[in-house]
Amino acid sequence: MSSSSFLPSRSSASQRRTAQASDNPNTDGTHGPVLEQAPTPKPIFQFIALGLIVFLGLLQFLPATHFRHPSDPFRIWVPFNSNTSLSKTRDSGDRNSGSISSISQDDGMVHIVSWMQCLDLRLLAVLVNSTLSGSRYPDLLHFHLFVPKGSEDMVSFYKLKVLFPHSNLEFHGQEEVKKVIRTASTGVKYSVQNFEEIVPFVIASVHQSLSKFIYMSPSVIVKGRVEELIGIDLSNYAIAAADDCSERLNSYVNPDVLDAIQRSASQRWVSGKPYAVNSCMPDLGMLLIDARKLEKYILEAFLWWKKVINQRDRSIGRSPAIALALYDRYLKLSSSWLVTDSTSSVVNKSLAIRYDGPMTACSEFGDGANMEPARGDLWKQHLPPLFYQMVGR
Repeated sequence: MSSSSFLPSRSSASQRRTAQASDNPNTDGTHGPVLEQAPTPKPIFQFIALGLIVFLGLLQFLPATHFRHPSDPFRIWVPFNSNTSLSKTRDSGDRNSGSISSISQDDGMVHIVSWMQCLDLRLLAVLVNSTLSGSRYPDLLHFHLFVPKGSEDMVSFYKLKVLFPHSNLEFHGQEEVKKVIRTASTGVKYSVQNFEEIVPFVIASVHQSLSKFIYMSPSVIVKGRVEELIGIDLSNYAIAAADDCSERLNSYVNPDVLDAIQRSASQRWVSGKPYAVNSCMPDLGMLLIDARKLEKYILEAFLWWKKVINQRDRSIGRSPAIALALYDRYLKLSSSWLVTDSTSSVVNKSLAIRYDGPMTACSEFGDGANMEPARGDLWKQHLPPLFYQMVGR
């Protein structure tokens, strides 16, 4: 009886062990579940990813469009010049203005040259800003600024570049040009201040890439479109300048002395016909120069006239020596390009006005010594808004 009661309980235990075994399958891998593989990406996405990688790689071979100079304290990005875009601008301009068609004689740019005896960034900022504002094609303007330290003065250059980030600006040194003048001026006393009256005609011999350019005094506020000057046909002349009839040749040269010089001298630059002593003086503040037609002896002629008429250095007024060297050898520009004072009665008709703001007065060594006060307020209209923030006072 006792044995019969034991058998059912053992059978129950066997059943429980069987149920547990069915709930916990073997771990030897023969009867376990199979892991699913990762889904295969569609081929089209593989091609897109590959194409994107190739595209980004090819971008590395494109030419650079901007650069940052290591000496630039502001670390600004400066765009490289793009002749393609400039030529497109020029071509579109040809349909609007016939005078622009002659711009593209060499490189398609309008080269503007200025010489500053001692650096004054305020003066340069007004000159550049007024010229760009008055131009219909500012991208075509290329400024060549001759300053005492030239390209070594990178801080001053980048201050201007910050003010005019999309303009074509270039700093040049002055020593090469001065050396040519000093070498040729043996026996002629020549002070630092008067380099400016002859440098426009010497620059081209040193920088031969400037075959045709506009020379502007740094103390000029431009209202006109300077690119229109490039379109002027100089014919057989190498120089074009406006006449300033407020000053006459006989105000500086004795007519009897000039007549005696003409009769006795045989130099080729001396006029064969009598000089009109009441002729107007050329304005050297705005010139158009074609260096390819410029006579090689113009510097020699200038220095010769300076010596024979015993011209003393003048702090004001025109130079009779340069007026005689250019006598009957320049094309007369329209009177609207005569550099006039902001207080002149004809200032509204003028395309070039004399700077009337404060400026640095140069010492005899070419350094900025004192500040001359402003004589008017016109310059304020052409000073870039960020000038004092970037340059200071």
